[in-house]
Amino acid sequence: MVIVIVGAGPVGLWLAAELRLGGAEVTVLEARQERDPHSKALTIHPRTLELLACRGLADRFLAEGRPIPDGHFGGLDQRMDFAPLDTPFPFTLALPQARTEELLEEHVKQSVRRGRRVTGLTEEPDRVRVHLDGPPYTIEADYVVGCDGARSTVREAAQIAFPGTDSTAWGWLGDVVLDQPPPGVINLSSTAGGLMVVPLPDGLHRIVGGDPGDPPSTFEEFRAKVVAIAGGDYGMRDPRWLSRFGNATRQAEHYRKGRVLLAGDAAHIHFPTGGVGLNVGVQDAMNLGWKLAAVATGRAPDALLDTYHDERHPVGAALLTGTQAQTALMTTFTPEGQALRAVLSDLIATVPAFSLALAEQVSALSVAYPSRRGHRLAGRRAPDLRLGDTSLFALLRHGRHVLLDLTGKATSVPDVTWHSAPLAVPHHEWDDVTAALIRPDGHVAWAGDDPAADLEAAVAVRWT
Repeated sequence: MVIVIVGAGPVGLWLAAELRLGGAEVTVLEARQERDPHSKALTIHPRTLELLACRGLADRFLAEGRPIPDGHFGGLDQRMDFAPLDTPFPFTLALPQARTEELLEEHVKQSVRRGRRVTGLTEEPDRVRVHLDGPPYTIEADYVVGCDGARSTVREAAQIAFPGTDSTAWGWLGDVVLDQPPPGVINLSSTAGGLMVVPLPDGLHRIVGGDPGDPPSTFEEFRAKVVAIAGGDYGMRDPRWLSRFGNATRQAEHYRKGRVLLAGDAAHIHFPTGGVGLNVGVQDAMNLGWKLAAVATGRAPDALLDTYHDERHPVGAALLTGTQAQTALMTTFTPEGQALRAVLSDLIATVPAFSLALAEQVSALSVAYPSRRGHRLAGRRAPDLRLGDTSLFALLRHGRHVLLDLTGKATSVPDVTWHSAPLAVPHHEWDDVTAALIRPDGHVAWAGDDPAADLEAAVAVRWT
């Protein structure tokens, strides 16, 4: 079976890598002749770093990005402390999207067919015809995945509804040189507007802001808005990129329609609060990749693909709710709005459980999928358990299900990566678990606390 991915951004590239890891044949089509040098996304969150670690890639990204040990919620003055998070990566990583795409394309080990703009689809019972704007004008595929952004041609061609709201508020950003930069990451908010300044790895700074007026269209207008909010311009010069963005919020009605699937911005758009967009898109691709590869190679029934919508659509809906809440905080410039910001900011600073709950939500570490397995861990993300001389994330590098026998019995089960060893480091939620089946995306498919459990029967749930 041939799978066509439309769009070579981070979502499409990660999906391509996952499909190839699962043995599927993949073609990646991208309308742009060259990679976009401007980086809409800048932030890689802890859960996405975990996914990179599950494929042996985290060190490449950590070597180039800038770790930031906290994160903001709605641009509040007090930032969420990521140190208490149960992860090897208790921070966000600042890395421009352009470099993220370069690293992912190296990981895919497959050339992207650039300059190939998709104009439409024709779906037939046993295939999809992908129509292009140049020869060859048609490519046949068994499945097509739209990773082609907010204006997705794939979504429109498949006639998948995209309900939601249009933009009512605007933000703006600039990547500039600052001769008098502030120390570290700063947030500012007043009745004049809100502002965030973030250092970039290449010596630039990104300034992101919003105010009650119209977004700037020139560098001088941009500078004036920064001065109005911050009281100065930090010695800004040499703008590399200026952009604006709105709070349009929409979600595809279906993530799957027959042989067509959607991921990333093609499936959901929102105000870019907290830099979550790229991360949720990559997490979409991680969920879909192993499932679509298993179906395409004949190891799993087609019905497995329905679980992609069932699991990720609720995550997308929660994403939109969270970003809308943050948008309300970021775009409220009245005295009453500033009072609300002050109250919530104080809670983040003084109530650790509140800060931790927000951090787990924004970082996607709290995402859990519905499960029929009964065990409290089923459907939840598995942490990087220490297992003898290895760890769970290392065991997941081959993209297969991992069966953990934590009793250390000398048995094995075919068709999965099997590991028999007790926990080398105790984990409070796993101390009574005797065995667990971990999906290729790092979520728990099955877990048990009975040492006599039939592990071969447990493995049978992997394609459901």
